[in-house]
Amino acid sequence: MIPLSDGMPARRFPVVNVTLIAACFAVWLFYELPHLDSSIVHASFYACTVDGSCRGPEPWGVSWFTAMFMHGSWDHILGNMVFLAVFGKNVEDRLGHLPYLLFYVAGGFVATLTQTVMTLLAGSAAAATVPSLGASGAIAAVLGAYFVFYPNSRVLGLVFVFPVRIPAWIFLGVWFLYQFVEGNFGLFSAGANGGGVAFFAHIGGFLFGVVVGRIIGGAAARYPATAAT
Repeated sequence: MIPLSDGMPARRFPVVNVTLIAACFAVWLFYELPHLDSSIVHASFYACTVDGSCRGPEPWGVSWFTAMFMHGSWDHILGNMVFLAVFGKNVEDRLGHLPYLLFYVAGGFVATLTQTVMTLLAGSAAAATVPSLGASGAIAAVLGAYFVFYPNSRVLGLVFVFPVRIPAWIFLGVWFLYQFVEGNFGLFSAGANGGGVAFFAHIGGFLFGVVVGRIIGGAAARYPATAAT
């Protein structure tokens, strides 16, 4: 399923979301494309660097962040950026600019941590050396928050080649269940799009977004005067 629109324009310009999208495209066009293979090797994240079983080009404390702006193909970056453009603007609208940026980065970290734990505990030594890259872990956190904030919005999406409007809780719920299906087929190896953020990163990011959304939603319910600030 490919989202096209949620039919809810943001109340204010989503400057952070647009900047994140622009940054990902800038990294793709000006850093990765000229030397794609070597760029992926250098700036991706490697789970094995966390437990010291290998040495990566960059320390894991740096590479988890750089990998969030890396992608392995045109399909990879275009797919991620469509999801971020459709769902991110409203989550930024709800959280505010700076909190949204902090939430996005934290979501990317939690997603990477989730995949790393699964890989090191249940994957092979070879799986831990696969380069992991992509914004989809952080974007999964955005989807989780959107699932809480706007469950009844109507998402216009392509199902195969047919445009349909689906309630957000169904669209995102199906997306989340798909991650479990893929995870159960053994995608511990972070092997999407030539490296890619693996499906357990999506699960970790989404659940992080749901938890944050519940906390923010609960606070808004208790203090309605602050909900619109």
